[in-house]
Amino acid sequence: MIKTIKPIAIYLPQFHPIPENDNWWGKGFTEWTNVTKATPRFEGHYQPHLPSDLGFYDLRLEEARIAQEELAKANGIYGFCYYHYWFNGKRLLHEPLDRKLKNPKESLPFMMCWANENWTRAWDGNDKEVLIKQEYSFDDDLEHIKYLIPLFKDERYIKVNDKPIFIIYRPRLLPDVKKTISIWREEVKKAGFKDIYIGFAQNGEHNFEPSTFSFDFGFQFQPNFGSQKNPIEFNTTFTKKVIRKIRKKLGLSIQYSNYYYNYSDYSKIQKSLGYKDNIYPGITPMWDNSARRKNNPLILHDSTPEDYKEWLLFIKENYPWSTLPENFLFINAWNEWAEGNHLEPCHKWGSKYLQVTKEALK
Repeated sequence: MIKTIKPIAIYLPQFHPIPENDNWWGKGFTEWTNVTKATPRFEGHYQPHLPSDLGFYDLRLEEARIAQEELAKANGIYGFCYYHYWFNGKRLLHEPLDRKLKNPKESLPFMMCWANENWTRAWDGNDKEVLIKQEYSFDDDLEHIKYLIPLFKDERYIKVNDKPIFIIYRPRLLPDVKKTISIWREEVKKAGFKDIYIGFAQNGEHNFEPSTFSFDFGFQFQPNFGSQKNPIEFNTTFTKKVIRKIRKKLGLSIQYSNYYYNYSDYSKIQKSLGYKDNIYPGITPMWDNSARRKNNPLILHDSTPEDYKEWLLFIKENYPWSTLPENFLFINAWNEWAEGNHLEPCHKWGSKYLQVTKEALK
C-alpha cells in the first residue's frame, strides 16, 4: 500500500516591494506588475492570469500568508518549498519567510531551494545584463550554511530521518559542488543534526544520477522542456502565418520559436519517460511565462484541471514510491503567477486545480 503522498508546492516570495526591485524596475514593483501587463499572444491564449480568492496580496501581511497556508492545508498540500535568494551574504525577497519564522500561527511545514543564479534583466528580455552576480567560494559556503542552520532547527522545517532538506536549483553553476556539500554536511553535523538531506532540481541541464555530485536526491522540475526525446508538434492552431502576423502587430521580432506546446501532449511524453532512482516525481499544473518574456516565451497551451489530474493519478499509480525515504511530490508551483504556473485560484479556473490535487492524492 502506498503511504500518504506529501505534495510540496514551490513557493515564490516576490509579492512585496523591495528596494532593489524599486531601483531596477520602478517604485512599487512586485510580481503582480508583470502579471497585470500580460496580454493574449494568439487566439485562445489564456492571458492574463489573475488571482481570484486571495486577490493581489502583499506577502508582508500576516493575513495573506495565513490565508495561503489555510488554503494549502484544506487541499492536501503538505508544505511549501520557498525559493531562497543568497548572494554572498546578501539576501533578497526574504521578508515573507522571515516573518513566518517569527509567527507560530503560520504552521505549514516548509523547506528551501537556493535559486543560485545571477539576477538578470530577464523580465524585459535582456538576460545578459546582470543586476546581481552570483559569486561562489568555500568561505561563502561556510557562511551560507551557518545562516541556514537556525532555520533548519525550526520545528516546522521539513526533515527526512532528522536531516533537514535543502535544494540547489542549478548545481552545475557551482565550481565544486561536491566540496560545497561536504562543507555543509560537516557544519550541519556539528550543529547536532545527523546530516543534511541535500537535493537538486532535475531538468535538461541537470540530468544526472544524484550520487555523481554527492546529492542524496533530485526532484523532477516541471516543465522540463529539455527532457523531450522528440519535439512536440507545433499546434496546428498556431500556423506560422498567424504567429508572424500577431508578433508584427505586437511590435515583436518576427523571429519566433516553436514553444507553443499542448499541455496534454506534453504530459503524455513526460509519462512515457518513466522514473529514475533517487528522483522524486514532479508536475506542473500549467505554464506560460509570456507575462515575463516579451520574446520567445514558453507556453503549455490549453492546460485543464482534468489533464493535470490525469497526470497526477498516473504519478500516484506508477511512481515507485518505496525507492526513497519519503513520498514527496513536487508541484511547480504554488504561486508563480507571471509564469502562468499556480495552484492558487484564478479567474478562469477558480479553485479547480486545488480541488483535483486533493481528489487525486487523497
